[in-house]
Amino acid sequence: MPRIRFHAKLTAVDSQTILRLPLAASSKLPSRGMSVVEGTFNGHAFQAALEPDGMGSHWFSVSNTMLTAAKAAAGDAVSVALEPMTRWPEPKVPADLADALASDPQAGRLWMDITPVARWDWIRWIGSTRSRDTRTIRIEKTLSKLRSGKRAACCFDRSRCTDPSMSRNGVLVEPTTAKGKSGGRRSRVVASRGALRAETRRPGDR
Repeated sequence: MPRIRFHAKLTAVDSQTILRLPLAASSKLPSRGMSVVEGTFNGHAFQAALEPDGMGSHWFSVSNTMLTAAKAAAGDAVSVALEPMTRWPEPKVPADLADALASDPQAGRLWMDITPVARWDWIRWIGSTRSRDTRTIRIEKTLSKLRSGKRAACCFDRSRCTDPSMSRNGVLVEPTTAKGKSGGRRSRVVASRGALRAETRRPGDR
């Protein structure tokens, strides 16, 4: 498919700079769920996992390295060109899930046999809660379902924002214009769990 090109303003939630895709650009993606893309950000190559915002569009976190390369900051407009990746990169497996899989060889074997997209889905479902107890239960359910031969997670709405540090009730919290400012109301954010953050890449990098 042709590259999706657009301009958008960088915003922030507390200390995290993000870019929210215009609806017209997001609508050209193949899925309302998460998409993994590559392209250019102010002319610099990058890859990112686009998380749904729960309102029909997508967003991604922008690293400080990427901001420096693009000479941009929250509040600035940037030029973006992107396209979905045909081969998804492997997700970062959270330590608690990795330990659980290592302790259950049967579930671990199927985990390694499913697609990267399916692994991303399981991790998103497990991580889409603020409750440690719920997270533990979801890891146990994941192992149980894998042992029974279930290859894909089906227990969550893929079009909702599943990063609990950046969302409320499956919807991205309203960003602020300037990084670190919240218009008198504190935005809530903690480290993202298991997400592929946008990163700059040199042409030819893999």
